[in-house]
Amino acid sequence: MQFGLSEEQEMIVSTVRSFVENEIYPHEDVVERSGEVPIEVAERIKAKTLELGFYACNFPEEVGGAGLSYLEFALVERELGRGSMALTHFFGRPQNILMACEGEQQEKYLFPAVRGEKMDALAMTEPGAGSDVRGMKCAAVRDGGDWVLNGTKHFISGAEHADFFIVFVATGEDQTPRGPKKRITTFLVDRGTSGFTVRDGYKSVSHRGYKNMVLEFDDCRLSDAQVLGEVDGGFAVMNEWLYATRLTVAAFCVGRARRAFDYALDYAAQREQFGQPIGKFQGVGFQIADMITEIDAADLLTLSAASRLDAAVPANREIASAKLYASEMLARVTDAAIQVHGGMGLMDDYPLERFWRDARVERIWDGTSEIQRHIISRELLRPLGA
Repeated sequence: MQFGLSEEQEMIVSTVRSFVENEIYPHEDVVERSGEVPIEVAERIKAKTLELGFYACNFPEEVGGAGLSYLEFALVERELGRGSMALTHFFGRPQNILMACEGEQQEKYLFPAVRGEKMDALAMTEPGAGSDVRGMKCAAVRDGGDWVLNGTKHFISGAEHADFFIVFVATGEDQTPRGPKKRITTFLVDRGTSGFTVRDGYKSVSHRGYKNMVLEFDDCRLSDAQVLGEVDGGFAVMNEWLYATRLTVAAFCVGRARRAFDYALDYAAQREQFGQPIGKFQGVGFQIADMITEIDAADLLTLSAASRLDAAVPANREIASAKLYASEMLARVTDAAIQVHGGMGLMDDYPLERFWRDARVERIWDGTSEIQRHIISRELLRPLGA
């Protein structure tokens, strides 16, 4: 097994890290204090990303993307994880599910998203249906030749900047031995469509400036041309394109943990107590050792899962393991980094208290830790008939 990176992959890491340090770090304090990304800053980040050729780097070359492999894209996400999510959002990684666009949908949604002319947002979660996708109440029914959509979505990230939305809704129900089972269809919905409202969501302690919004549909009329994939085929496009998004969360957590670790390592080497650097005391030195061991383990889990995707072999359990371990590792590492800094770790002179707050949501979105454990155990037990 090859653990080293190629020269090209090292260049990707170096380029993205330099971008984050020069284009993201300088604006983090403003976003943290205001909860907003200044429009001129967002436009500059997007323009710089396009100039570098990294915008929509998660899309294949034939549609205008950079054509990075899953492993290479994980490296990009790892480096972006070092910076404010509200700012790196404009680095531009449209949802891969747009590859399911066909015909005129490609000209209207896919290609403009890849070129950075339009931004998208994914809408799945509802107030009463988070991990239980089949429990969604947001529904569309046939009316003449159209669909009429009613319901609410919440916790929708990036919705304030989105030009269109990828929305999962119930379009029917089947009776099964285990009870009713919803059929799900995916729709492409333009901002400004009659009967569709985007409003402010909740104020979160994690990732300030990276807002969550509420989407409301009130007799919102949609045509068949706005169905992504097949009618009642929402789970098919979801399973084909979305399950790997958990890997981006894992990669983000590794990058953020390495930044927190860098602060702790430097502080342990420079801060003196009792006439010597605090890193020489086992109570601190052992924490440093544990932190880097966990970070490296999460990194290898993540890159290994990405490599499995590139090899086109089953990776569901491995992706779940990476997301589970990396997100929980980030919580432990940020907490330990604060402990190394003592009281100063909780002051806003350092970004550690922000990392600490930001880390909490990683164990919840894109599938909670409990859901990841369920996926892992199911993958292990099913072959044994359990």
